[in-house]
Amino acid sequence: MNTHNIELQNSHLDLEDEIVQKVLSLYDQHDEAPYISPDRDLEEWLKAVKIGSESLVPKRNMKRLEEGILPGHLILLWRISFSTFTNETVFPKYFEYTYGINAEQALQEVQEKHYAIELSAFASLTHLNAAHLRALLKDKNVKGYTQLTKGQLMKRVQGVYLEDELAKMFNIRGYKLTPIGLALLEKYSDIIDKHPQKKF
Repeated sequence: MNTHNIELQNSHLDLEDEIVQKVLSLYDQHDEAPYISPDRDLEEWLKAVKIGSESLVPKRNMKRLEEGILPGHLILLWRISFSTFTNETVFPKYFEYTYGINAEQALQEVQEKHYAIELSAFASLTHLNAAHLRALLKDKNVKGYTQLTKGQLMKRVQGVYLEDELAKMFNIRGYKLTPIGLALLEKYSDIIDKHPQKKF
């Protein structure tokens, strides 16, 4: 079993080593131990598991796929595929508790593997509201934009800003799957189908 995914604060590890060992023992039959946030109260979580209000990460979710990634990475790709995922999106609890991954780290990994890319400022304008887009135009002394639709506002912004200049104006960035990432979702559609479906 790979225990390196258990990430705990040093003090937590020293003071509650017996609790840590209890947690690890629950995952003896898994291919590897799931990620556990250092913020998790292990003692309370163990009590919840005992009474059935919390569950272990299923074995199938800690079995690496042919590409070396875990099912949780696929669920992250699926979430990105809705085009509403950004660098400000809060990661749902299920990434850790159901899929055993550190979602923030997984986001970096899927980019390193070229399954997803972070979009440019131009391409991320869709994540700004109309008021923010109008403010960008106002900063450029553009006139006649008050009645424009959001799509029209975006085009006007793109017409008066350079990418490098616009990138300094706001921090939010969207993400997009690459053809490789899309192919993975299709290849492992059975894993996606097992995840509770929700529109984003």
